[in-house]
Amino acid sequence: MTDYFEIHERDGAARLGELRLETSVRTPALVDDVLADAGSLWASDREVPDGDDARLTVLPHRAFPGGTAAEVQESFAVDHPDVEYPSAAVVSSESATDHGTDAYVLSDVQSIVGHGAALVEAVVDAREAVPEDTAVIFSGVATPRNVATLAYAGVDCFDASRAIVNGTQGTYLTTENEYFLEDLEELPCSCPACRTPREEFTREDCVEHNRNALAAELAVVRQRIREGRLRDYVEGQARHDQWLTATMRELDDQWGYLEERTPILREAEITAATEDTLRRVEIQRYADRVTTRYRNRFSNPLVLVPCSARKPYSDSQSHKQFHDAVQWRAHLVSMTSPIGVVPQELETTYPAQHYDTVVTGRWSEDEIEFVSEVLRRYLERNSYPDIVAHVPDEGYRDIVERVEDELDLEITYTVDAGAHPTDDASLANLREALSGELKYSKREREHNTVRAIADYLLGDGAGDDLFEDIKTTSRYPKIQVRDRANTQLATMVARYGTLSFTLEGAKRWVESDAPTKRVEIDGFVPHGSVLAPGVVDADEEIRVGDEVVVEGPKAFAVGRAEMFGREMVESSRGVACEIRHVEET
Repeated sequence: MTDYFEIHERDGAARLGELRLETSVRTPALVDDVLADAGSLWASDREVPDGDDARLTVLPHRAFPGGTAAEVQESFAVDHPDVEYPSAAVVSSESATDHGTDAYVLSDVQSIVGHGAALVEAVVDAREAVPEDTAVIFSGVATPRNVATLAYAGVDCFDASRAIVNGTQGTYLTTENEYFLEDLEELPCSCPACRTPREEFTREDCVEHNRNALAAELAVVRQRIREGRLRDYVEGQARHDQWLTATMRELDDQWGYLEERTPILREAEITAATEDTLRRVEIQRYADRVTTRYRNRFSNPLVLVPCSARKPYSDSQSHKQFHDAVQWRAHLVSMTSPIGVVPQELETTYPAQHYDTVVTGRWSEDEIEFVSEVLRRYLERNSYPDIVAHVPDEGYRDIVERVEDELDLEITYTVDAGAHPTDDASLANLREALSGELKYSKREREHNTVRAIADYLLGDGAGDDLFEDIKTTSRYPKIQVRDRANTQLATMVARYGTLSFTLEGAKRWVESDAPTKRVEIDGFVPHGSVLAPGVVDADEEIRVGDEVVVEGPKAFAVGRAEMFGREMVESSRGVACEIRHVEET
């Protein structure tokens, strides 16, 4: 718990925070100027300093380098006093624990930087061991090239000591490389230090430039977090150093750590520019939920179609042509990289309408393997009387044929070799393949859409548990869900493809068998938002962006989570959830 650090926005493990000092510091940031080190206890005993609100005081400490034996760390552990001013404790990632401070300085980072797996293990272990609303500090390692990846992993604060030392040694740092001054014919920067003519540029100027470059890169990182697009940036930035690429990929393997901290929806578009995009939490989570929670409720044939550049797909010219041919006689599922497969009911659900990808007409083997696996799992879970593949040659047909062989299916192909799915002949083949099939109604389509979204958001079977007997009003994609007495239960939110519950809908949710995401609060009636100090308990399955039921001795409410569940309970500052509707009880 902390009084002096608050998290304002989250982008996976990265956080936009604030050190609430006399002059506040927005993080991720350099904190050299506000750190006051009380000194090492290895050299001598130290008095606990008086401290003040202007600086973050590092309490007297014993720093353990990487690889220090556990019994040594235990024998020389420091008892950190309770203080009334902003404070930080020095801890090893191997033995980090809650000391009641506002921040934690990791003592073993210099021995692990350069080693992707070791760094990820250290960050994850430390972040899991200390409260969520405290800052993690790396000292002596940050450069303009690595700091974005370190922030993406979950580090909040840095110092410029390494950049300064590099400068005094004549090493000029940029976001993509480091150069010896004597090798530079001109300065690739326009910061104040670099406005000096090249022949007059000194090592003192190099120190100033390195610090400027590091501060500028952290400003870029903060803006990327605000936009929810740090991962897009890191996928490119990590390419400048092999160990940074390894770090990003090792971090992707920490599913529990990243998934818990990654919102289920956001405004930002995913830029699928590298094959590492396939490993993103948002992509893997969507594929997992579609193949473990979603269930097809139509009795019509399945038609597999290619994706479109325009989102949602149904707004695109190509998909309008597909719909004209299908005429609601089949269930459409789009195939796409990097998402996998997208049932028509979930075409607006994040991230299905929130991504853009590089289109070359050629699929990599990684893309083919990923989409094939998702399609295979989808078809193992969902049965259809017939399957039609209305897909072109490039990549798509390879995927369908691979799954057809694996599952021993019989699939009808309606696009001839070399043809395009929107060609007149291809569309005629599609119409012929569905000849004699009956149309499903608008009512069935809308009801199944609402149920599918509920399954995706809440869990397998939630759609039937919550919305078995309903009626729908308004037009897609802003469907309103009502009970037979015409009481509104929920509204489909077109921007994210999610559901927004009313109080009556929330009550039905609580009474149903569908998994309920609950936040328990103290005895007050929330208006507008619930702050973390008012949270008594919260479901650990809650993610940022989830619909939540908020209950307390004096109130029943429904809203949207602004923290993940464990963070709500551990934090002493910040908004836990925004309240949409509330009633006193």
